[in-house]
Amino acid sequence: MLRMSCVWFNVTTNHTCAKVLFGVQKGMDNERQKMIARQFIEAIPHSKCLGMKLTEIGQGEATLTMPYDERFIGDPDTGVIHGGAVSALLDTCGGAAVMSHDSQPAGTATLDLRIDYMRPATPGDMITAKAECYHVTRSVAFVRATAMDADSERPVATATGAFTVQSTSKGAS
Repeated sequence: MLRMSCVWFNVTTNHTCAKVLFGVQKGMDNERQKMIARQFIEAIPHSKCLGMKLTEIGQGEATLTMPYDERFIGDPDTGVIHGGAVSALLDTCGGAAVMSHDSQPAGTATLDLRIDYMRPATPGDMITAKAECYHVTRSVAFVRATAMDADSERPVATATGAFTVQSTSKGAS
């Protein structure tokens, strides 16, 4: 059972914050975009509680890390982190990749996220998620993501997802 002493975010509030704080403005330079993305992700209550840190972002790709924390152990006998924490990391990383896409969406929310767990993360290891937004239509963005621990040759989990896209202007495709 996942035991956490933190508050999960409200999707509506999170979406509104994404539009205001994380939305990319035309002409915004990459360093400013990274700074805003980092502040936003680290301010989301569940991301903050899980210790997520944005390490890379830009051009439809994002990388986030989550340190090992005994509060998130799913199996006390083995010390393995609960899959829910890994899924939150993959979801947040996917949303960050969408927001950094060159199409510059004004906001996003998860529509669908499929996660395939390949193996348990090694107890004590930091988990790193990397996501790529590989296709964007007028209203939906498509993402692939991978979660890895220190053994980067063997993924902990992979994900594919669809995210809403709120356009900054009419006629975007």
